[in-house]
Amino acid sequence: MAILLSIDTALENASICLAKGNEIIGMSTNTDQRDHAAWLHVSIRENLERNSLQPGSLNGIIVSIGPGSYTGLRIGLSTAKGLCYALKIPLVVVSTLEMIAYAAQDEAVDLICPLIDARRMEVFTALYDRQLTLIKAPESIIVDANSFDELLSNRNLIFCGSGSKKLQAVLSHPHAFFSPVQATAVHLSKIGLQHFTAQRFADLAYVEPFYLKDFHTHQTQPQ
Repeated sequence: MAILLSIDTALENASICLAKGNEIIGMSTNTDQRDHAAWLHVSIRENLERNSLQPGSLNGIIVSIGPGSYTGLRIGLSTAKGLCYALKIPLVVVSTLEMIAYAAQDEAVDLICPLIDARRMEVFTALYDRQLTLIKAPESIIVDANSFDELLSNRNLIFCGSGSKKLQAVLSHPHAFFSPVQATAVHLSKIGLQHFTAQRFADLAYVEPFYLKDFHTHQTQPQ
């Protein structure tokens, strides 16, 4: 039975999960976004030790690939790739939006719309059906009271994720439902196991974080 480590540092709260097949045998979270990098390696080691496992016991790594925090995505993916290179094990990558949608799957009547809070009224979002088939590709949008009018006219939507609070403040509709569920590496582990079993592995040499938007840094202009 495969022993898999799942890593999510894309969101404000980071988490890792250690699983033996479908059985969760270890889980840790970190709520201080500024401390994700230092916390991550310590947490991985502690979860392995609590289960009397060595890094070499791992059969694969699962990581949330984005969208999400620029820094968080780099931390998670670089750690996952480093372990995979060192241990010669495969890497599975999962969309952060799919992970959030999976967390709300049991509550869904029709469509699932995960939302990740960006800046101001902006969110990263996508659209899935109850089977987690992607209906609308990930995009960045500015939400307002009319953002989902066409879909809500004849479909029930469940909104979930950190950006759903932003939308709930401006949208009221009888077909709109808001889930308080918080996605963690446990949900990531469940999806990742399906990819691992099907051998849908990432190319370690070329896989990069899925930022969705270009990453810009502030540079001093030459005088």
